[in-house]
Amino acid sequence: MNKNKITQSLLLGAGMVVAATSLPAFAANVPDDIKLAAKQELVRGNGTEVESLDPQKVSGVPESNVIRDLLEGLVNQDGEGNLVGGVAKSWETKDNKTWIFHLREDAKWSNGESVLASDFVYTWQRLADPKTGSPYASYLDMTTMLNAGDIINGKKSPETLGAEAIDAHTLKVTLEKPVPYFVAMTVHTSMKPVNQKAVEKFGDKWTSPENYVGNGAFQLDNWVVNERIVLKPNKYYWDNGNTVLTKVTYLPIENQVAEMNRFLAGEVDVTYEMPNEHFKRLVKQNPDDVKVTPYLCSYYYEFNTAKAPFNDEKVRKALSYAIDRDVIAKFIVGKGETPAYNFTPLATNGLDVDMPDYSTLSQKERVAKAQALLEEAGYGKSNPLEFNLLYNTSENHKKIAVAIASMWKKSLGVTAVLENQEWKSYLDSKRQGNFDVSRAGWCGDYNEASTFLAIMRDGHSQNYPKYASKSYDGLLDQALTAASDADRANAYKKSEALLAKDMPIMPIYHYVNARLVNPKLGGYPEHNPEDNIFSKDLYIIAD
Repeated sequence: MNKNKITQSLLLGAGMVVAATSLPAFAANVPDDIKLAAKQELVRGNGTEVESLDPQKVSGVPESNVIRDLLEGLVNQDGEGNLVGGVAKSWETKDNKTWIFHLREDAKWSNGESVLASDFVYTWQRLADPKTGSPYASYLDMTTMLNAGDIINGKKSPETLGAEAIDAHTLKVTLEKPVPYFVAMTVHTSMKPVNQKAVEKFGDKWTSPENYVGNGAFQLDNWVVNERIVLKPNKYYWDNGNTVLTKVTYLPIENQVAEMNRFLAGEVDVTYEMPNEHFKRLVKQNPDDVKVTPYLCSYYYEFNTAKAPFNDEKVRKALSYAIDRDVIAKFIVGKGETPAYNFTPLATNGLDVDMPDYSTLSQKERVAKAQALLEEAGYGKSNPLEFNLLYNTSENHKKIAVAIASMWKKSLGVTAVLENQEWKSYLDSKRQGNFDVSRAGWCGDYNEASTFLAIMRDGHSQNYPKYASKSYDGLLDQALTAASDADRANAYKKSEALLAKDMPIMPIYHYVNARLVNPKLGGYPEHNPEDNIFSKDLYIIAD
């Protein structure tokens, strides 16, 4: 796996000068010997109906997939995961606290108006503003942008945020602490700009096709809820000359078998995922269609630690120990996923983890420990434990939930009542704390351990387990102010150990990204560990 070159240089620590001068954009680079198909239209499966197309009001992968085409941030990524210029053509810092970004003069919105530094100031103030209610507000606080935390908590006004338009095309960002990987953080969906005039004129309806003003390579052409989202090229995009595709369609297909069948029938070019039970057959019968790539993503279950009995560490550990992760990873999903005993994927840049003691035990020994812990917590045959297990609608998630519920029943006598909800309802239930135990997945927003570990901070907007530990938060503070990469890695190691001890979540496996891809699709990124796919870089090859 090729590591993020820019991120590697930024991780050397505070005090160095980091500059990117006239960094080239990565656009579709069609080899000279490739003949393009006459029809350049792409159809992608996208898992589910999106919650919204407002970058400050979403938190899921399906939403980010579409928004990545509609809106462009300061920087993008190429097929290897390296940072490349987006709206920013260059940037510099002397201390990793004050960052200056120089924006392209030819970057425009889909209405023909220029993209300005003030657009990013407005957007980030909107992200922090409690009135917006962004599920990703805490992400801005993670950057340590000046006053972000106080604004999110209602203590200061959004106008005090450490983002300033020096002039029309120069953006100054002031952080409270040195963050050497700050530029990599700006790739994230929540940091992408929105058009202030459109938002203020249309309110929540600014995301409808007739009102949507974006600055990405594509613009919103049609949106039929629960059916399709259709995009067309944005003629005002600064690099539109290198966009090959003339149409991109996203389909909200939740059933993986149905999606597979539509792919095999030639109706879909890229699937969102694959049905686990068909993986081996597809590898054998359709090897050219199957793409398995690295993915910085963890699959886990989270406890609602704010309610009994999951406020008891013994109950949490008992349920976690009783899961046979080898069975889940090798047989239930079985596409190359690895059993997980820690939260952060092991392939993450700069990560060094000591596996917890229970990972070295046999499954029989883990179950014995689990039984003893549950009994100590007051549960057994005379007082059996029963709770709801929430997951978002998906056959793959259902198969995993059924398998784990069976393990709990067999080894502990515990009854988990399965409850599936559509994507939007599932997200709302988690945000409102209306769950006992819930399926969860977290994919890295940038290639550094803090993108995973920070969501378990007390008060983080994505901390649905309501985990609260001053020791844990202190370790993350140490990592942020670490004098060296080694010190930072050591703080992360201790953080992972504390998560394993307190067990607010049950890591189950680390993902790979397995999907079906039309062999005629050129430019598909096979080495981007964050799975950031930009349609502007893709093209259809002639038969």
